Amino acid sequence: MIAIVDYGAGNLRSVVNAVHTLGYRPKVTSSPEDVLNARAVILPGVGAAADTMANLKALDLVNPIRRFISDGRPYLGICIGLQILFTSTEEGGWHECLDLIPGLVRKLPPKLKIPHMGWNQVKQRISHPIFNGIPDDSNFYFVHSYYAEPDDISLVSGETEYSIPICSILTRGNLVATQFHPEKSGEVGLRLYDNFIKMALATKISSLHAD
Repeated sequence: MIAIVDYGAGNLRSVVNAVHTLGYRPKVTSSPEDVLNARAVILPGVGAAADTMANLKALDLVNPIRRFISDGRPYLGICIGLQILFTSTEEGGWHECLDLIPGLVRKLPPKLKIPHMGWNQVKQRISHPIFNGIPDDSNFYFVHSYYAEPDDISLVSGETEYSIPICSILTRGNLVATQFHPEKSGEVGLRLYDNFIKMALATKISSLHAD
């Protein structure tokens, strides 16, 4: 089962449609049990990280998502789905996030046009299956006012220039997270979703949680 987490995110339907276009049938769910039993989890998002965390807590999804990721199982976070992985965010003052990736989420510098909206290039910093068939410096679609700074820069697999370098793709094992929106990024975005799902399907069952 490919679980797409429904916690009230505004772009949920676009993500579902993208996965359907590829021929897969994901399950849209708010169930903690579905998350724990999924083959892969996709957590999309637009809006504020604090609201996202509040909604996940209200649905009792925080610990299942933490457990799923900590077990090394395939997770794809989109935009807010990337930012909530970090220790905390400056958005809305100061809020704790999932604390699965040490680091902070900061507001883009005020000298820049905020939000960062539109097409921008992603420079591939490493070789990773998520990039299969995607040319280096491909354009993806961004909409965000905050950006993530991991303590461990080796986790930054894709980088984008917006006067400052932005972590646009983060990877750690079967964890993949993007600051941009693949579902709004045409053929290369669909290819990224397909690459992730193929990674998930290739994950050995023995590496998944047994209960």
